[in-house]
Amino acid sequence: MKLRDLAERLQCRLEGATDDVDIVRVAGIERAGPGDVTFVANPRYQTLLTTTQASAVILGDGSGGVAPCPVLRSSNPYLTFAKAVSLFREPAAPPKGIDCLSSIAADATLGPDVSIGPFVTIGSGATIGRRTIIYPNVVIGPEARIGDDCVVHSQVAIRERVIVGNRVILQNGAVLGSDGFGYAKQADGSHLKIPQLADVVIEDDVEIGANTAIDRPAVGETRVRAGAKIDNLVQIAHGVSIGRHALLAAQVGIAGSTSVDDDVVLAGQVGVSGHVRIGKGVVATAQTGIPNSLEDGAFVSGYPAIANRDWLKSSAVFRQLPTLKKRIAQLEARIAELEEKLTECQTRLDR
Repeated sequence: MKLRDLAERLQCRLEGATDDVDIVRVAGIERAGPGDVTFVANPRYQTLLTTTQASAVILGDGSGGVAPCPVLRSSNPYLTFAKAVSLFREPAAPPKGIDCLSSIAADATLGPDVSIGPFVTIGSGATIGRRTIIYPNVVIGPEARIGDDCVVHSQVAIRERVIVGNRVILQNGAVLGSDGFGYAKQADGSHLKIPQLADVVIEDDVEIGANTAIDRPAVGETRVRAGAKIDNLVQIAHGVSIGRHALLAAQVGIAGSTSVDDDVVLAGQVGVSGHVRIGKGVVATAQTGIPNSLEDGAFVSGYPAIANRDWLKSSAVFRQLPTLKKRIAQLEARIAELEEKLTECQTRLDR
């Protein structure tokens, strides 16, 4: 693609172009070479500008630094980079149609232009929307509903009656509608399984990562709202509600009946206890444990979760604990010594 065409398609202002060079791919600034377009969105990489071999670089409107190549000016260089990657990605969609090795119930409904790979099983009464792609070894349960333009990768299991919206991406091994973890303790100490029969709803434009599990509840529903993005190895328990545009990173675990509001960001390995509310726009840093509800806009870290600024101060103190312990022991010894001398002086005065 010509550089000027790329600038036009990305809606960027082109600076410093003396001729219309060919751009063949997008690359990171440390590895970019001739024919590549790269980007700088993080100030930490600003120093690499002067030595880049790229044919063009995407920079923010107010970004400093001098590049030895043409510049594509953008108000959001990271977003522009993401759009550029999609322009150069080779389409890899499988052919439309139904593979002869798939097993599809006679009363299942398939929309036009679907792609159904080999060893796919689609249960009775299930519905697959238009242009949806289902890769090999996917199991779709009875009465499940999948919308238009979805991509369901290999080894995904979509259990009975699960509802999936439009333009949803399910990465390999995701499980939707697995039984919630619910048991009632009996008089003899054994655990009676509570039937998990209610609904799981995945709204439009959601992406769910590899080997993530989203459980169904006994009553009510588990719902992931539109635009949420969920990473690999995430556990969403029965009756959980995930808000619009929420971001859940790898190994997040959310216990049952918890409500996560819109625009929440939970970094890797965050754990959230059950029956709490995580307010709109909350951000929790990696490995935070959240045992209680959080108000809108909170920025928390640590366990139990506290304000991030307080956690940073506490972490600084924690690193000094061995030294502080030694100093306290020395001070205590000094105080004991002074008290002993004071007692001796008082005894002399009393005589």
